[in-house]
Amino acid sequence: MMSLNGKYALGVLLTFVLLAAVMLYVFPLIYFITGIKAFTPTNFGYTRIALWLVLALILAYNFFIEKGSFLLWKDKKYPVLFYIKAVIALYVICAFGGAMLNLIIQLLTQEGMSRKLVQISSVFKNNYLLIILTCFTAGAVEELLMRGYIQPRIEHLYRNPYIGIIVSAALFGILHSTYGTIGQVVIPFFIGTVFALFYKKYTNIKILIICHFMYDFVSMMILNCIDIKHLSAF
Repeated sequence: MMSLNGKYALGVLLTFVLLAAVMLYVFPLIYFITGIKAFTPTNFGYTRIALWLVLALILAYNFFIEKGSFLLWKDKKYPVLFYIKAVIALYVICAFGGAMLNLIIQLLTQEGMSRKLVQISSVFKNNYLLIILTCFTAGAVEELLMRGYIQPRIEHLYRNPYIGIIVSAALFGILHSTYGTIGQVVIPFFIGTVFALFYKKYTNIKILIICHFMYDFVSMMILNCIDIKHLSAF
């Protein structure tokens, strides 16, 4: 029988492979199935469903193969005021740090805006339901998988909390490389590191889900309200 460490290692690999497959191949698959080869709100909505399916598969793997708790670190309870302060603090750190990193990258590389981000901004224009669905999917699925599932298992495998933090953040950054720019890898890596450090210290996945949702929602609303041509420094 496979050891528990072997099950954890396979689970981490399976999670990354499934997420990478969705990022790379879900659009061609959806185009093939629907026959509509266009970047439409409906097709984009299907990609969010695909991410929920990945989470469902990893939950099934955990239940049937690992046969243990999905969240190895039980969520700690905090007062409501702590939630509010933590979400605001995390948001400010990620927004300010991300903006500074983006500015540095712009100065060093003169990198333009991601073509994929330009496409997405047109699809989301005034489509508030899709914006909310997308932000909630990113917050819930990515945090449950990256921080809730992968980080503690990596730490368990290597008996080192720093490796858990670095690997989960690195995978988070790599998965965003499909946007095609350096900034869309470096900034998610930074945010992933901040979130992983917070999760290690406070062990509360709900706060990370809320903050991730808020960060993406504010970003999406800015893209929705401002002409894409004026967002090169965003």
